[in-house]
Amino acid sequence: MASLSPKKIRVPLNGVLLLDKAVGWSSNDALIKAKRLMNATKAGHTGTLDPFATGVLPLCFGEATKFAQDLLDADKTYQAVIHLGLTTATGDTEGPILETRDVDITKDQIDTVLAQFRGDIKQVPPMYSALKRDGKPLYEYARAGITLEREARDVTIHLLEYVDYKAPYLTVRVVCSKGTYIRVLGEDIGAALGCGAHLQALRRTQVGHLLLADCITLDTLIATPEAERAELLASVDSLLLSFPEVVLPEALAQRFLQGQRLTLVKEGVSPPTTIGRVRVYRQTAETTDGGDGVPRELLGTAQLHDYGVLAPERLVSTVPKK
Repeated sequence: MASLSPKKIRVPLNGVLLLDKAVGWSSNDALIKAKRLMNATKAGHTGTLDPFATGVLPLCFGEATKFAQDLLDADKTYQAVIHLGLTTATGDTEGPILETRDVDITKDQIDTVLAQFRGDIKQVPPMYSALKRDGKPLYEYARAGITLEREARDVTIHLLEYVDYKAPYLTVRVVCSKGTYIRVLGEDIGAALGCGAHLQALRRTQVGHLLLADCITLDTLIATPEAERAELLASVDSLLLSFPEVVLPEALAQRFLQGQRLTLVKEGVSPPTTIGRVRVYRQTAETTDGGDGVPRELLGTAQLHDYGVLAPERLVSTVPKK
C-alpha cells in the first residue's frame, strides 16, 4: 500500500498580500488559492471584485484580518470601459444581451452626462449582487427570473474623469466611496446618454492608499519559491497608514495593552492634532521604523478623544506582553 504524504502544517502568518486579481477568478477563489500557496492558517479578503474585473485585491493574513474593515470602508479607484449601445442582464459581460441600439454620441454629450454623476448620488443595487434578502443573495432570485424592489443607496463619486472614447467604448476613471457599484454607474451613464450600456471591463487601481503598482499576480506568487513567499507580505500596519500615529514608551504600551485609557498630554506624549482613529505603536530598540528614525512595533488601533484621551480599540495579539 502506498504511504500517505504527510499533511502540511499551516503557518500563522501576519501581513497583507497585495494581489492583482486576474480575469475569471472570483475574489474568494483567489483568496483560497493564495492561502494554500502561503500555507497560512487564517486569511480574508477586503472588498469583492467580480470575476470579470481585475486589479487590487488586498488579502489579509493572521492579525491583519482584524483591520480588514478599514479597507472595506476606504475609497476605491477604478478604470472602467463602458460599452455604449448594448445592455445585458447583469450590467457586465457575464449576462445575456438584452438590447442593442445605435450609438451617435459626441464628446460634449459625454461631458454633460458625466457631470450629472459626480458628488453625492443615489444608486439602486443590481439584482445580480451578493446583497441578501431573507437570507438569500439577490443573484439567486435574479437567476430564478425574480426581480425584487431594492431601495436606492447613497454613494459618493469623488471623481468621474473622461479618459477616452472610441465608439462604442467609453473609458472613464472613477474614485468612489464604499458600496458603489461601477456596473450600475456604467448602466446609468448609458441610460442618461439615451443608448444604454454595460460594463465591458473594470480594473481596480487603488484601495485606500494601496496601489496597483505594488501588487503581484497569482502567477508571480506561484513562481516564487515556497520559502520566500512570506517575504512578499506587506506589514500589518500597511492597512492603517491613512490614520495618524501615536508612539508610546514601554510603560505606557503595557498599560495600553491591558485596555487602559491614557491621557497622552498628562503622560508626556504629544497627541495627533485631530481626534478619531489612530494607529498605536510601542517604541522599541529594533531597527525597523516608520521612516522617521523612531523604531516601533504595532500594538493596534485606538480612538483619540478630546483632551488627548487614547482609548484602545483593536489590539495585535501577537505582541509579547512582558
